[in-house]
Amino acid sequence: MAERLPSFLFWPNRAFVFMRRYPVIATVILTLLVIGAVFASYLSPYDPGKRILDDREIPPRWLSGGTGGHPLGTDHLGRDIFSRILHGARISLMVAGIAVSVGVVAGTATGLIAGYFGGWADEILMRAVDLWLALPFLLLVLVVAVSLGSSLTTVIWLLAVSSWSTGARNIRGDILSIKTRDYVALAKVAGATDLRVIVRHLLPHVVHIVIVITTLRTGQLIIAEAGLSFLGVGVPSSTPTWGIMIAEGREFLLTSWWIAILPGMAIFFTVMAFNFLGDWLRDYFDPRLRQIR
Repeated sequence: MAERLPSFLFWPNRAFVFMRRYPVIATVILTLLVIGAVFASYLSPYDPGKRILDDREIPPRWLSGGTGGHPLGTDHLGRDIFSRILHGARISLMVAGIAVSVGVVAGTATGLIAGYFGGWADEILMRAVDLWLALPFLLLVLVVAVSLGSSLTTVIWLLAVSSWSTGARNIRGDILSIKTRDYVALAKVAGATDLRVIVRHLLPHVVHIVIVITTLRTGQLIIAEAGLSFLGVGVPSSTPTWGIMIAEGREFLLTSWWIAILPGMAIFFTVMAFNFLGDWLRDYFDPRLRQIR
């Protein structure tokens, strides 16, 4: 009889299957990001806006000339990059969180109403979605920024308005199918109002779509906020954000590359984590997309 191999020899394969089955890497990244954002005031070794000109352009700790006092180095004004990235995470998550919440609620309501009532309501709402998607978002932002000025509140509302149409069509498509099912007809026969049918019988069946859209849209809004800050029409430059850090470091890419590259990597890993989590949630809620049993 063949001798049975020790179980510890199979742990690499089990670990690989576990990491494919669950969003381990994305969860770890987002957990660290949230902790860093919430406790940025306690974890950051320096004030993100404090300028120490004698410490200008110190490289990260792992490079020649780096110091332990500035693990990720400093920028051209002597500000600690690690502290600014932590506080930038707070701004990015707050802006994206508020904007995506407002946008998803508006988009979900639009999809529910258009899909359930149909007719003129569906036609008017869907044409409104088409018109909004046809608007050049960047031009709209520039006009608003010039008219009202750059502020955190303005950026949040602009991003919220830009995201309301994202899931409206997907939710409407599901509602058109769900509302024809027997239990919806029975609820109407039993005397349920339209509001009760929508909230009690239709909304629970599209919650998984809302969750997936929220996760994926959050990463997109983080990129949008960084892009607006990079162009100078987003959050005021006095507030440390990842986009502003990249904009300020673009002139030093050949000499002090870490000023722009490190916040860019923070954006990359954050958006990647949200996208991976969104893909996993989509696979989890739709059994037809599951690849591992």
